[in-house]
Amino acid sequence: MAANYWVSTQRLHWQFSKTELQDVLQQLENEDPALAQQYPLLDRRLLSIFYNQQLGKLAKRMSVRQQALATAQVYMRRFYIKVDVRNTNPYLVLTTALYLACKMEEKPEHIRVVVEYARNLWPDFIPSDVARLGECEFYLISEMNSQLIVHHPYRTLNELQSRLDLVQDDVLMAWSIINDHYLTDLPLLFAPHVIAIAAIFLALTLKQTSGGQQAAGNVAAYLTDHKQAIRDGSSIVASSDKTPETRIATFVKWLAEGEVDLQAVADSMQEIISLYDVWDRYSEKTCKDQISHVVKARGLDN
Repeated sequence: MAANYWVSTQRLHWQFSKTELQDVLQQLENEDPALAQQYPLLDRRLLSIFYNQQLGKLAKRMSVRQQALATAQVYMRRFYIKVDVRNTNPYLVLTTALYLACKMEEKPEHIRVVVEYARNLWPDFIPSDVARLGECEFYLISEMNSQLIVHHPYRTLNELQSRLDLVQDDVLMAWSIINDHYLTDLPLLFAPHVIAIAAIFLALTLKQTSGGQQAAGNVAAYLTDHKQAIRDGSSIVASSDKTPETRIATFVKWLAEGEVDLQAVADSMQEIISLYDVWDRYSEKTCKDQISHVVKARGLDN
């Protein structure tokens, strides 16, 4: 197992620039234009919310911990930049991803138990033959080139808790934001420590200021526009008051003393804020109906 993210397959093979990822997704869409036109899809983030909710239902029944659930989400995201979702049964894929993630996180579940739980949730989409899940597992492993180790932001969050004097509420909110980032392409774009730092910054901003998401967006914009000032320390206002603004300033001071990619942090924050904006349009029924239509129309439910 690669304990070091910097030499891991995640960094070497599954980290993209925004342009590279857009090209990969566009190439996937162009492989079968007729299929794409016949079955147009909703916003990827809306579908990701739906997949996450279904994964959560299965994970709850299986008593799976958050890290295995997060690993399953990363597997799905990697898989679906290699394979068009229209050619798959997403219910079988997400079940398989969680089954495989449990193995990799050293909490394996018997294949028959997993299939039974999944069939109780989605009887119309999960075959009773356990061999189908086994075949799908091989498919996932093959498309991911057997590169199954996933580094998560949770470790960095835990390490920074004491260093930054974060209170429990800060940590819980940052943890929740990290959970949410798996609904975006961020796991394919930035290093785990960047995501953790962005989540902490958002947790402080969303929790401490009255402006909510707008204030968080302003902070992200400020990071983008004032990177050098932050590096120079000229934007830091010293104060002994424990106000929300001072706590954020303390965090910015810590950023100034490090070598974190501030642009990456700002971009991550903006992407998460964008997710929350999109979430207002989410309809579980709409996503469910679209996926069900594609799966059944193409005979992928057998």
